[in-house]
Parts: sequence; C-alpha cells; structure tokens
Amino acid sequence: MRRAADIAIALGPRTDGVQLHRWLYNELRVAILTGRLGAATRLPSTREFAKQLGLSRGTVQTVFEQLAAEGYLRGVVGLGSFVSSELPDLKAGTALPPYISTTQAFLSERDAGARTAASYTALSDRGRLLARTPFPIEGRTVPALAFRPNQPDFSAFPFDLWRRIASSCARSLRPNSFADGEAKGFEPLRRLIAKHLTVARGIISSADNVVIVGSAQQVFDLGARLLLDPGDEAWIEDPGYPGVRLILEATGAKVVGVPVDEGGMDVAAGYTLAPNAKLVYVTAGRQAPLGYSLALDRRLALLSWAKENGAVIVEDDYDSEYRFEGAPLAALKSLDYAGQVIYCGTFSKLLFPSLRIAYAVLPDSLVEPFTAALSLTCRHASLFSQAVLHEFIAEGHFGRHVRRMRLLYAERARAFRAAVDAHLSGLLYIPPITTGLDTPAFLPPGSNDMLVSQLAAEAGIESRPLSFYTVRRPVPPGLLLGFAAVSPQEIASGVQTLASVLGSLFDGSHGSEVTWGHPSIFEP
Repeated sequence: MRRAADIAIALGPRTDGVQLHRWLYNELRVAILTGRLGAATRLPSTREFAKQLGLSRGTVQTVFEQLAAEGYLRGVVGLGSFVSSELPDLKAGTALPPYISTTQAFLSERDAGARTAASYTALSDRGRLLARTPFPIEGRTVPALAFRPNQPDFSAFPFDLWRRIASSCARSLRPNSFADGEAKGFEPLRRLIAKHLTVARGIISSADNVVIVGSAQQVFDLGARLLLDPGDEAWIEDPGYPGVRLILEATGAKVVGVPVDEGGMDVAAGYTLAPNAKLVYVTAGRQAPLGYSLALDRRLALLSWAKENGAVIVEDDYDSEYRFEGAPLAALKSLDYAGQVIYCGTFSKLLFPSLRIAYAVLPDSLVEPFTAALSLTCRHASLFSQAVLHEFIAEGHFGRHVRRMRLLYAERARAFRAAVDAHLSGLLYIPPITTGLDTPAFLPPGSNDMLVSQLAAEAGIESRPLSFYTVRRPVPPGLLLGFAAVSPQEIASGVQTLASVLGSLFDGSHGSEVTWGHPSIFEP
C-alpha cells in the first residue's frame, strides 16, 4: 500500500472567514479528486496530522469521518485511513463548490500549457546547440541486437560478485561516508587507475593527476569550456566521433575536420587547415569509426606541434584495452613529456554502461582549474559506486574480467569475419579486426549507407551508417557493425539477414570491380 503517513501533505492557505474543518475538508477532497492523493494512499494518523497542522485532533477526526462517509476515504482497523480506490461519482449537472471548480480549471490550464510548452519556450543559441545529441535519450533495448556498435556484452559481467562487493561496502558505511568527497573523486580509486595505466597504457602519472567523472562526455564538455573561447579552432578527426563535435560547436568553437587515412589523423593536413588551433581531439589507439591506430611518426609530430603552439590534445582511449593481436599499444599520453595531453578512459565499455564512471589524466597545469570546474558544475561522481569499483579492481577482478572479455570478443570477431566471408563476399568488405567492439564494413562504391542502415533496421539488424560520422569530407559508404555484444549463433543469423537485405539491393556483380581496402577509398 502507498504510504503518506510520514509525508507532510501540502495544503493551500485558509481564506479568512472559512472554518478550520471546512478548509481541511475542501483541501483533502480536492487533493483526492485531482489525483494528488492517489488511490490507496495512506494518510497520517489523526494524531500525527493534527500535530503537523497545529489543529485539535477532534477537528481532524471530524473531517476524516465526513470524507469516509462520502466514500473518499476508507478505514482499515489497525492500519489507518486510506484514499478509496473507487471515488464517488459526481452527479451530472451538479455544480462543484467554487474552490474545487477553480482548482480543476487551474489543473486543466496547466496540463494544456504543458502540452504546448515546447512550441513557445525560447532556447538560447547555445541551448539549441546543446539540445542536439547523437545518443538515444530513452535508453537502449536489452539484450543488444546484432549488430549494435559500441556495445560490450555486459551479460557476461560477474554481477553476483559485484553485488557481494557492493553489499560489503554498504555494511562498512560510516557517518563520514555520507559527507562530501573530493571533487577529483575517491582517492584510493584514483591511485589504482594510475597504477593500472602505468602497466596497461604506458602512462606515468600519480593519483593527483587523475579525476573521476560520470562519462568521457563530461571531460570533453568541461575541457572545451575551460580551454576554448568562441571562434577558437579545434581539430577533430573526419570522419570522427559526433559526440565531441557537437560539444565543441556548442562552446562556439570553429570545428576543423582533419582527414583520416590508414595512419589515423593526417596531422600534416591539420597544420594546413588550422595551424593555430587550440585543441585537438583524437582517438589515437583506435580511430572512431574506421579503426586505425595513429602512426608513431604522426604521434610525435602532433605532440611537437602542440608544444610549439600551446595547444591541448584530448586523447579518447575508448576501447583499445580490447586488442586481439600483438602487444598492447601504448597511449599517445605515454609520449607526452611536455604536459599537452588530456587522456580519457571509461569503465562503461570495460564493465557495463550504467556504471557511468570514467576518468581523465590531466597535465599538471590543468589539474586545479579542471577540479574547480568539476566542483562548480557537478560536485563529484557517486562515492559509493567509486568505492565498489575500487574494491572490484583491488581484489583483481577487473584485470581478470578484461582478459576474459578480450578472449570472448576475439572469438566473436573471428566468427563475424567467417560469417561475412561466407555470406557477404562482394557485398561487404571488413578490414582486419584487431581491436575493439565493432568494425567498419564498407559497401560497394556509390552505395547509400543511410538507406542500407534503414533497411537493415526494418529487418531487425542494428547498425550505424559511416556517413553519420562525417564532419565535412565525404566518407566511403559503409556501416559500423558491432560484434561484441552478440553470440556466435546470433552473429551467423544476423549476417544472413544482412545478406538478404544487401542481396535485394545489389546483384553481387560489384565484387570484381571493387578495390576494397585500397587507399583510394579515402580520396574525395
């Protein structure tokens, strides 16, 4: 049953000359008729209600008895008074008391206004930019469909273990656990992150340089606001991640799309396009969406240019922990001896999306202003979630989980490639899959990848057209397809469905004409 016994019920002011019991009766009746006190809601006891209102208990009892007699309340012996599930019908043509008529008119006007508010509420120029988002607002279906991009298989996460650790952390809570924490985040967790990055990504840093945030998007947003004024230039990869492009545009920055090829961002082209840029966003470990790593000579050239020009590089290392072949690649940040790189990582893809814990490793010069900005805009991420994550890492479960998932995703990448080779030869080309949760899949030249993605969705296949990632320069037609969140059986079935969709569009004669994988696919 709904409980209201411990909640103070808001009542309107009493008009001069209205008797106390009549005022209380009208207020409660209106609250019931308008749904503010819903069916089966438990009211406070007459003693407690009288104490809250500063009335005599006899006045409250009289009102409760009248409402019960009229069918608005029902009493349950030993439990108290509850709003009736079936309210008495008002006779047609019966005039409502003025007080109730006025209230209902107000509610009708309010509800009508709410329905049309969007048509006349004025947003600022920045507000209109912020209202654009590439992310689903309603959330995404569970489990994932083939072939949802950027999606880990969190059904394989050890949730029983996580629950045990969370229960242990809850039992160890003390009064000081409920106070404000550091804006940077839980210091023991920051120490473990710094230690992990030293081994896994080659980044030498201390906990003092690590800040915990709710998502990498928060780093991009605060970083842009701290470092860029309206009109300042910022490089991003083209094609590239739209989540950062829209944030940069919302700050008033001039976004410069820098071409991408097999060596990652073309740094020399960036010099030509915007030699005075103040910020660079790059996915050096695995370019989003094409999957290439930033070549060493370009890494060194980018760092040298940033040092000479006082620019800041934001390195988004979103899923390169999942490397299936060869030794792990060190991060661009590992070469940053001048303090020009903000390194971003997230646990949402390594563990599960709803965790909403990410982190940034900041240059010394940005630690204080970034931490202050965190304190101003969001205070800090949930300390309890950080404490649970700390224990999960400290007990060795994080490392074991990542290793286990790396093997699982490698198996699925092989299954995906085998299914594509068997059913989509000549219709879809996928480059070697060495890292990550998804892969670009190139369509025959001249294809409309938005149309293909739409038709695939109608057949129950999730994908994202590569044109979705375009900044200004056309990208070869293709789809971004995720293989990590679906089983080998679902991969096989999904590829066959996709083959049916593509087969209805192409007759397969393109296969001998297409120079798949040739650098010319990156030419305008």
